[in-house]
Amino acid sequence: MLSLDLHTHTRFFHGRDRLAERFDPYGHAALAAVARRRGLDGVALTNHDYYRPLGSPSKGFLSVPGIEISTTKGHVLVVGSDPPTRTKKGAITPAEAVELAHDRGCVAIIAHPFRNSTIRETDVEFDAIECNGKHPRTWPLVREIANERGIPLVGGSDAHYPVEVGRAYTKIDAEPTPEAIVGAIRAGRVEPAVAGGTLARLLRRGYKRIHKRKGHLPLDPTPGVGAPPED
Repeated sequence: MLSLDLHTHTRFFHGRDRLAERFDPYGHAALAAVARRRGLDGVALTNHDYYRPLGSPSKGFLSVPGIEISTTKGHVLVVGSDPPTRTKKGAITPAEAVELAHDRGCVAIIAHPFRNSTIRETDVEFDAIECNGKHPRTWPLVREIANERGIPLVGGSDAHYPVEVGRAYTKIDAEPTPEAIVGAIRAGRVEPAVAGGTLARLLRRGYKRIHKRKGHLPLDPTPGVGAPPED
């Protein structure tokens, strides 16, 4: 059984591609170092609208290729051995993102479905839906969507800073290869998990305020059956 954070970023800023090219290897190494200390077997690198092969920063640690595509309706995680190297923000539909993922042997996952997204309202056939570590109070609602669509749940921290990695992650019954991980997600051999502790609670509270102020997270659901431990 692998423990993987399926939604991570190597940097905390958006845009500025030239700076990203210089920073990404260092951000990747820092991300992996923190992930290993927290008992994770690996991460999926899912930077916004681009993928750069960075390899594994340390022996025995798995870095799964990926990209977070900004579609016309919200964000989609594409994870597998051969994700697209670049997409244009807001230029493709959710259906096109899924088709692109499948053409390249990857899975397409609905990212943070209750933050700045209406993808959950489409009838596109995704491979999984994410329980996002930045606002686990939405997890009961995400579970309802997963049950209605008949798709698996995965977990990801959405880390932009190394300290955030592993806040939410996925337990995967698979061998440590991108191809095996894709197969396990499609077969439903996955389970989301959320980290506890003071730091995780403080991060969740901070992001909740940020996203509400931006108008990206209008919902404030009451935790119900299947909700993770809360603040």
